[in-house]
Amino acid sequence: MKVYNYTDLSKSKIEELCSRQIEDYKLVGERVADIIKTVKNDGDKALFDFAKAFDKVELEKLFLDAEELKRIAATIPANAKIAIETAYQNIKTFHQSQLKTEEKVETMPGVFCWRESRAIEKVGLYVPGGTAVLPSTFLMLATPAIIAGCTEIIVCSPPQSDGKTNCYLAYCAVLLGIERIYLIGGAQAIAAMAFGTQTVPQVYKIFGPGNRYVTTAKTMVQNKVAIDMPAGPSEVLVVADETANPSFVAADLLAQAEHGVDSQAILVSTSTGIIEKTFLEIENQLSILPRKEIAAKAIENSYAILVDNLTDAMDFSNEYAPEHLILATEKFENLIPLITNAGSVFLGNLTPESAGDYASGTNHTLPTSGFAKAYSGVSTDAFIKKITFQHLSSNGLNNIGATVETLAAAEGLEAHKNAITIRLK
Repeated sequence: MKVYNYTDLSKSKIEELCSRQIEDYKLVGERVADIIKTVKNDGDKALFDFAKAFDKVELEKLFLDAEELKRIAATIPANAKIAIETAYQNIKTFHQSQLKTEEKVETMPGVFCWRESRAIEKVGLYVPGGTAVLPSTFLMLATPAIIAGCTEIIVCSPPQSDGKTNCYLAYCAVLLGIERIYLIGGAQAIAAMAFGTQTVPQVYKIFGPGNRYVTTAKTMVQNKVAIDMPAGPSEVLVVADETANPSFVAADLLAQAEHGVDSQAILVSTSTGIIEKTFLEIENQLSILPRKEIAAKAIENSYAILVDNLTDAMDFSNEYAPEHLILATEKFENLIPLITNAGSVFLGNLTPESAGDYASGTNHTLPTSGFAKAYSGVSTDAFIKKITFQHLSSNGLNNIGATVETLAAAEGLEAHKNAITIRLK
């Protein structure tokens, strides 16, 4: 990891460090556009063909039904079953608390306005496979969808080499009452949910993280369906002062780095000593990781920044707008008001990102690539639409009538004005 001194960085250099440069973006876009077009035109045939080409699997059918999922789920180890159930309960508790009923507001005498929530009826959930299979993502997406009341939940996940799914995803499906998992991965899964095929129903909104192909596909189908957020490679930024534990900081950086070679693990510290000790800890911990090649590549592409104080650290963090922000300091309470851009925040030396990734209750599907400046992570609200209502009594019509007539006339919209006038008469 390269070390930069914050006071030496120009504005353009800071922008460069925060840019998340991605190579071959144009090539990826061309390939994804072709995949989407093929799925749109050829439907199920394209999905079978892509499974053979990309997943190296010849599927007999594109989904696992409830009975198959139960058989696979029955093979789950007992400790994993308990862990999934514990995580599910915490996620459910946190997301259930997000359901709110809003009060009616009388904006002026006789004029009543309010909002009511309605679930998005058809949603598509993408659960990545590839180098890691993520039952945690299944829980993070399906739990709030169920709480919100979505009536049709389509789950897509890449097939394993045996043309099935693993026991962890199957158990999540059984636990949540999801009766099908569609064995479709990559950009083709996004295209299938966006446009529908003979087997895969079309949805209204697509959720879930994925690789560059999945992310690009989501952005390309936005003229057809809504998506949760733009999201790219996963990332963490750790702010550490002299009260941080270097072994903890190194573990947090490596936890992010093992996601993929394009993940970013950024350290921002007020202490040269903490940076040096963290680097030594990274070397020690990296050597025993099963995914050390992946993590090492990500660490190689990451960096550390030395700052004079925690205020500067937070200034850089807000410019970077990390998906995950860890405040590895005993002074984290003082820093909370300074946070303006972050997907999810982990406070203090005993709160690793892993807790939120799996089981604390918050959602781990978060904005990356600087989109935390404008987007929130997935929540129950993401599966809900807010519909506004208004009602005018006779008194309300009399009170608001002249205002509407005047404004409509000013805009030259006489029919709008008349809709009030005819009622006042």
